[in-house]
Amino acid sequence: MTKYNTVDMIRIWASLTGLFLVGLYFVVIWAGIEPSPTIAMLATAIGGFEIFFFGQDQWLKRRGKHG
Repeated sequence: MTKYNTVDMIRIWASLTGLFLVGLYFVVIWAGIEPSPTIAMLATAIGGFEIFFFGQDQWLKRRGKHG
C-alpha cells in the first residue's frame, strides 16, 4: 500500500469532497429543488484549491529542472 504524505492526503480528501458536492448539486437540480448557492460556492472553492496546487506542482517541477 502506498504511503501518502499530509499534503497528498489533503488533496485526495479535497478532490473527493469536491466530487461529492458537484454530485449533490446535480442531484438537487434533478429532483427539482432550488439548489443552495452554498453548494456551488463550496465546489468552486475546492476546485480553485486543487487548480492552485496543480499549478504549484507544475511550477516547482519546472523550476527544479532549470535551476
